[in-house]
Amino acid sequence: TGRKKFHTASVGQVFRLRPFHVLVATGGGYAGYRKYEDYKLEQLEKRGIEVPVKLAREWEVALYKSVPTRLLSRAWGRLNQVELPTWLRKPVYSLYIWTFGVNMKEAAVEDLHHYRNLSEFFRRKLKPQARPVCGLHSVISPSDGKILNFGQVKNCEVEQVKGVTYSLESFLGPRISTEELHFSQAPPGNSFQQQLVTKEGNELYHCVIYLAPGDYHCFHSPTDWRVSHRRHFPGSLMSVNPGVARWIKELFCHNERVVLTGDWKHGFFSLTAVGATNVGSIRIYFDQDLHTNSPCYSKGSYNDFSFISNNNKEGIPMRKGEHLGEFNLGSTIVLIFEAPKDFKFHLKAGQKIRFGEALGSL
Repeated sequence: TGRKKFHTASVGQVFRLRPFHVLVATGGGYAGYRKYEDYKLEQLEKRGIEVPVKLAREWEVALYKSVPTRLLSRAWGRLNQVELPTWLRKPVYSLYIWTFGVNMKEAAVEDLHHYRNLSEFFRRKLKPQARPVCGLHSVISPSDGKILNFGQVKNCEVEQVKGVTYSLESFLGPRISTEELHFSQAPPGNSFQQQLVTKEGNELYHCVIYLAPGDYHCFHSPTDWRVSHRRHFPGSLMSVNPGVARWIKELFCHNERVVLTGDWKHGFFSLTAVGATNVGSIRIYFDQDLHTNSPCYSKGSYNDFSFISNNNKEGIPMRKGEHLGEFNLGSTIVLIFEAPKDFKFHLKAGQKIRFGEALGSL
């Protein structure tokens, strides 16, 4: 009759799924469920209701890690580089601005047609007067964001959010040579925390700042200091929003991160840029050898790079407020530094902060 023949696959062939696909689908569904749970927790916090800490179990963390967040982040990065037609730029960027509450009046270039792709829009610069740098306080906020936690480091543990900690040594990795950091040799029997404190009477402090997708994505030097060393930890790219940080213990130790260490006038100082979902790219302006979110890496590995050489004995000097690096969406900055016991933070947990505002002083 001339009718076309249609060939169908058997039911078994249609529903034949590989284990990888099952893991991705299950992990993706579970990540979506966690996002919904995080949203409910945020609503409770806004109403002033204290939320009890409920940590993820090992199988939950493993399931979350099964989601190919590194691959998705690289795909997102490629998508961000695609040049948008001029007529499409304003609708796309306007949707992003409305969704995440971006204040374009602070941008150096307010015209949305100027940004050729999403990447340029994410990395937009601010007007010079938009973020005045506080000169009265010794440590300023390196970025816009939300204060998750701050205070003294105790018992070699750091709080990522209230009630949830991570190991200081796991986060920073093995101690760097004292010659490289201009430090005096600490007694070998001391704890990792005590080895970082170089001056008698000083304490170790920390501060965690979460950058939301709508925040300004560049970060700056929080004080006058010298960067001597960079340590890059490849790793997962799980979300670092406050809900997930409250759920997964040692979240920052699981995720990819770049640790910059050095010294300031009071001793040890470090700034760590932590990667997250869709934030596989972390850029440090003076470090051209740094490449984050590579397709392959060894679990638990890290690579070191020293800025101290025969030609440069001082490392990289950074002035307070100077441009330091950028994320390609939003993520987390962790400061860990040494200071005298009378150092005081001028913060409240959960408050919004902008680059240039005071974190603390002596």
